[in-house]
Amino acid sequence: MKKLGRCLTAMVTPFKEDGEVDYEQTRKLAKALLNSGNDGLVLAATTGEAPTLSWEEEMRIFTEVKSEVGDGPTLIAYTGSNSTKEAVEATEKAEKIGVDACLSVVPYYNKPNQEGIYRHFKAVSECTSLPVIMYNIPGRVVVEMAWDTIARLSQFKNIVGVKEASGKMDLVAQTISNSSNEFYVWSGNDNDTFAIMALGGYGVIGVTTHLCGKQYKKMIDLILSDKIQEAAAIHRKLVPLVNAMFSMPSPGPIKHALNYLGFKVGDPRLPLVPPTEKEAEKIIAELKKHTIDLKA
Repeated sequence: MKKLGRCLTAMVTPFKEDGEVDYEQTRKLAKALLNSGNDGLVLAATTGEAPTLSWEEEMRIFTEVKSEVGDGPTLIAYTGSNSTKEAVEATEKAEKIGVDACLSVVPYYNKPNQEGIYRHFKAVSECTSLPVIMYNIPGRVVVEMAWDTIARLSQFKNIVGVKEASGKMDLVAQTISNSSNEFYVWSGNDNDTFAIMALGGYGVIGVTTHLCGKQYKKMIDLILSDKIQEAAAIHRKLVPLVNAMFSMPSPGPIKHALNYLGFKVGDPRLPLVPPTEKEAEKIIAELKKHTIDLKA
């Protein structure tokens, strides 16, 4: 099984002025992100506006990026759904494209209990030979995956980790302590990366990593080398930028920042909206205070 990267960006999906996916800009952005410190990319997930992408658009995004960057970087396809049948079908299609792993979210809206969550991910695991990363994000899903459910699912050979966005460090600690040895926890909240890594986490699937991939990578490497104070200094420096990138519903702020930096990623699709003029001014004012690793 290919070793998956620690510093991963949940990439935005570029749109043209008419709202269609801009596949040329998608390829360009993917390559630039991989040249700015990121080990790999998560495609067409929350930051990539999965709720307003069709499955056909998602599969083409996977295909275009795979063609552009080849076999070296980690490419993870978001194939999650609140329909187990759809999640299975999407995962099977993504595997044929040649991605390295899939990211699958806890089913949302229909509010399954823990046994339902377990059976959902069991079905996804059994449909593919790809590594499966679960996505625990109760703020968007409403249902939280309990640590003992995660530990139970970690016994499946190809369920290799979780993107943890609950914000609960006690849950993270219990997950790391009770899951299998070959099970990894990626931070799903940029500002939780330092804490999760300090607890024994594996890395980050981030948004601000669009801008500061090298800095996040350095922070991770410092923690792994037990240089906690140096890592903490990087974390503290990045916190205001992270807060700016989440000052309104994501990916509005990060898309505005990328447009400002010369990447033509367009606006979010409705019902998400771009920042107002006042909001945009605050985002760019904070952006200008930081070293930006990403180059157009």
